[in-house]
Amino acid sequence: MRSRFHRLFTAGALAFTAATALTAPACSRSEEAPPPPAAVSNPVDPATAGAVTGLVKFEGTPPPAEPISMDSDPFCEKQPQNRTETVVVGEGSGLQNVFVYVKDGLGDRVFPVPSTAVVLDQKGCRYAPHVLGIQVGQPMELASSDNTLHNIHAVPEQNREFNRALQLSGMKHTHTFSTKEVMVPFKCDVHKWMNAYVGVLDHPFYAVTTGNGRFELKGLPPGTYTIEAWHEKLGTQTQMVTIGEKQTSDVAFTFKS
Repeated sequence: MRSRFHRLFTAGALAFTAATALTAPACSRSEEAPPPPAAVSNPVDPATAGAVTGLVKFEGTPPPAEPISMDSDPFCEKQPQNRTETVVVGEGSGLQNVFVYVKDGLGDRVFPVPSTAVVLDQKGCRYAPHVLGIQVGQPMELASSDNTLHNIHAVPEQNREFNRALQLSGMKHTHTFSTKEVMVPFKCDVHKWMNAYVGVLDHPFYAVTTGNGRFELKGLPPGTYTIEAWHEKLGTQTQMVTIGEKQTSDVAFTFKS
């Protein structure tokens, strides 16, 4: 009897000792503070960096900007007349609100994330700006300059959807995107005519064309890149471009109606 009891006791003690040995390291790891994130510096040598500049043009007769009826909201009705921003053509047939960015060619480089917020405002019952870019992890400040109810409704496919109400002028909300996505549509469910588009990238090489259709991507390392131009109505176009050390290469895109 004593021998059988001794065997059972010894087996139980060994099992307890083994379980303790397995669980102890896990408990110890869970109590440790997570390591700080590794510092990321700019992986581009500024002494050799180049640039891509270019022009986006519209060919043909652009559709006219249509006036928007805003009489559903007494505050909006008193604001300057808004017009559609679907196709905006400026000086020299330059196409505005085109998001131009490096789609491919940067390899596995990791770029620092700016701490300065990118601002998307609601002003005069419209989003301002209409098209913009931001980096993954960079703060986006969603603001309202209007003393009326707006709601900022982002409807991405890769990031998390969110819907945030801002009832008064001066209210703000900060959001960060977790993954790259071109493009993220924004809308206002209260004012159906309000919309905007945000390009989310994991690098800083993007631009939005100005009124004359020009853009510039500065600080690129020497290499061969795929440059994409995105427009909300007219689609996308891509071009390959190679830049050498301290070289600036020019590209042109032409969209048709």
